Order: sequence, then C-alpha cells, then structure tokens
Amino acid sequence: MSKFVLGIDQGTTGSTVALMDARGKVRARVNYEFPQIYPRPGWVEQRPADIWASVGKGIRAIFRKGICKPSEIVAIGITNQRETSLLWDKETGEPFNNAIVWQCRRTSEFCESLRAAGHENAVKRRSGLVLDPYFSASKYRWLLKNTVGISKAVRNKRVAAGTIDSFLVWQLTGGDVHVTDVSNASRTSLMNIKTGRWDQHLLSLFEVPREMLPVIVPSSGILGRTRGVAGLPDGIPISGMAGDQQAALFGQACFDVGDAKCTFGTGSFILMNTGAERLHSHSGLLTTVAWQLGEQGKLVYALEGGAFVCGAAVQWLRDGLKMIKHAPDIEALAMQVKDHGGVEFVPALTGLGAPHWAPDARGTFTGITRGTQRGHIARATLDAMALQNADILRAMERDLGKRMKPLRVDGGAAVNNLLMQIQADLLGRRLIRPQVIETTVAGACYLAGLGVGLWESPAEVKKIWRVEKEFSLTISARARRQRFSSWNDALQRTLL
Repeated sequence: MSKFVLGIDQGTTGSTVALMDARGKVRARVNYEFPQIYPRPGWVEQRPADIWASVGKGIRAIFRKGICKPSEIVAIGITNQRETSLLWDKETGEPFNNAIVWQCRRTSEFCESLRAAGHENAVKRRSGLVLDPYFSASKYRWLLKNTVGISKAVRNKRVAAGTIDSFLVWQLTGGDVHVTDVSNASRTSLMNIKTGRWDQHLLSLFEVPREMLPVIVPSSGILGRTRGVAGLPDGIPISGMAGDQQAALFGQACFDVGDAKCTFGTGSFILMNTGAERLHSHSGLLTTVAWQLGEQGKLVYALEGGAFVCGAAVQWLRDGLKMIKHAPDIEALAMQVKDHGGVEFVPALTGLGAPHWAPDARGTFTGITRGTQRGHIARATLDAMALQNADILRAMERDLGKRMKPLRVDGGAAVNNLLMQIQADLLGRRLIRPQVIETTVAGACYLAGLGVGLWESPAEVKKIWRVEKEFSLTISARARRQRFSSWNDALQRTLL
C-alpha cells in the first residue's frame, strides 16, 4: 500500500489541502478561499465555521482527484495563520465569537497602555515578542472583555482558547484534544520563550486564565487522532504542527544555523534559524521558537521580521482599486514601465510591522504626477513588497553583526519572476527558489512524516529539497542606495 501525508495549510484568506508521497513530492493540492470581515477600520475578523468548512471541503476534494485512498493516509500535518485567535465552548464546540485575525489592530490602545506602564521589556524578555496588537494575548483579553455571556462560561470552565492550529485539532479529533505546538504558542505573548511553557506573569498581565489554554506540545510527534471527520477514517495520527512561517522554514530545509527564508504570502516574513541560541534583537525583530522535534527534542529558535502587507497589497489593487482582474496580472502590468517612475507606495494598510512597529500607520502613495500610469502603481507595489523585506534583512544583519547567506524564497508570489529579481537587487544578494514553492504545507507534511517515522531524520528530508531557479544581482550598489533614499523619504512621511 502506498503511503501519503495529508497536509492542511490554513491561511489568512483560504485553506490549502495537499497530498505528499513518501518521496516528498506534492502530488495534489486544492485551495478554497473564505470571506474576511472588516467591522471597523483596522479591525479584521473571520467566521470559525467558514475556516473549518474550507478545510473540510478541501479534504473531500483532494480525494476526488483519485491520487490515493483515505486509507493510505499515514499522517496529517497542520500549519496555520499564527496569531489569529478565538474562543469556543468545550461542551458544544461552538465558537463564542468570530476569530480575531492577526492583522486586526483593535487592541492597539491596550498594548500602548502596557507600554506606558513600563511592561514592554518584561514582555519581550519573557516571550521574545514586542508589545503589539499583532499577537494573541491582547486578542484573548479583548474577547474575554467583550463577548456576551463569556464570564459565566469562564466560571463554569467551558471556555477553550486557541489559535487556529488548536481549533483544527479540536475539530479533527472530535473535541478530544486541545493542544498547540510550541511554535504557535511562542506567538501568543503568553509562553516563556526559554522554558516553552505558559508564563504566569504574562498570563496575569494579559488577564488570561491558564485553564482556557491548550497544552503545549512538540511540533512533530503524535498529538491526536482523527475522529468523526467526513471523508477521513478514524484513527489517522495528527503528527505534525507548526505556525505557517516556521513550517515554511522547515519546508525550505533551513535546518542549519544561519539558514534563512522569506515567504511571500498575505504578509511577507523572513526567518533565520539561530539553533539553540535565543538571539534577542536590538533592531525591532522578534525571537521565536522555530520547532521542537519530539518530546525529547530541544527547542530550535529563529529570528523573525514580518511585513503585514505583501500579497495583500496586490489583492487590494485587484479587489479595491479594480486595477487587475487576477493577482498574477500585476507582473505583466508592472513590466509595461521601466521602473517605478518616482511613485512610492508604503502599504501600511494594517499598520507597519517589523522593524518599525507602527500599528496606527496607514498606507500612502507619494510621487504621483500627470505622467503616472497604472504600470507605475503596479511597479511601486512590487518594489514596496521587496523594500519592506530589505528593511527587515538589514535589521537582521545589524543584530547578527554580519551579512547573511543567500535567501531562500517561497509562497504564492515567489512565482513572479519580476518581483524575485527586484527582491534580489534590493536585498543585494542571491535568491534561491525551490521546486516546491508551497513550502508552508510541505513543512507541515515533513513534520508529520517525521512524527510517524515515514522519514527518519531532517537529514533525510534535506535530500528531498531541490532548487528550481536562482536570481542574481543586476543593479549597482549606487543604484540600490538611490532606491532606498526615495523609499525612506516615503516611509518617514507615513510614520509622521
């Protein structure tokens, strides 16, 4: 009988379900989008029922492709949008409210109050994270303060809190298992980055009861088994789980200290493996847990910087401004002009992330003239995606005190050759694109396969990883400096 791993990549705008065979080849994948909800400016929500429905639909659809039978699935791996948070009823399984998405800025005022009270250093020292509404802790607190009837449910110990990984495992196991892996837990501002356990000081600071939270488990190893899921037999082990960016780091085979990747998704995220060292940033970056392999495995850490809006800027041009019909159309439109024509777009549509951490910043266009064309707007958007990442990489190098290795790239927008060339030129270093650019779901599959012994070690996984294309520099250092000068002027106007 053939052996396959089922990978679930639950992302910000949709859910992908994929099949990986024992040779590490992704044999099939499907994706289903679901709506985002914007109750107020800066607020972003999702309906948990929509999230689970998209995953269930994907599971059923993947088997209709005829690649394998459900009985041939030996493991399930999960990866997810990380900081998105929700509460649900332990007895009925029903959510108490919509999920608050990682992009949501509704808790900015509360986070600022903690900062004003002098708590930021303690939060960063204990959790590795800055004080920002991006992370889960303040979202949990908001839900506990603003959900009708929640106080009684808390007193009766009926409230389960979790990020999307926890919610999916709960659904897949028929409510038997309430867990989160250590990489997702490290994004809540509630886990002690050194011990890998919930931190009582942080729980008290954010007013989150410990009994609501899931058990923290390793990223690889059997953590539950399916029960009552339409289209799947009972008893399939769920044996891999990691937040989307950590899963992408694993999927890029970045197993050695200094290996780094950039994922181009709704946002863009650069992570660098720092091994057993918890490298604390002085440049606005984050210390996070990359993964833990098995109960006896050591915590592996990463340094991270993320831009909140990357592919989301292209979606906005498509859906908001109606400039393009399909997201990939931006490449051809941007190639109609030789450069950005002096136009700068700072895509702070949901604030600015690393290294600026300006939650109240809003998007700006500058340099528009009578000669500005649609192509200049498209090119400025691609440039902005790359420039944000260059800011993060330069901050990372300041923390390291040295230049980084060539950067591995992945995610949906990594297929855009123009964007990748712009990125290489503005980073000032070579980019490496793998054959499998959906490395997020690949990482979840690798972790799950390792968890059941389908692969014996990361070294065996590394043999599967293959390069598809490399991008080398095509502009001078002088041209790069000039481009940054224009970008920095636009950034300063945005941050005023």
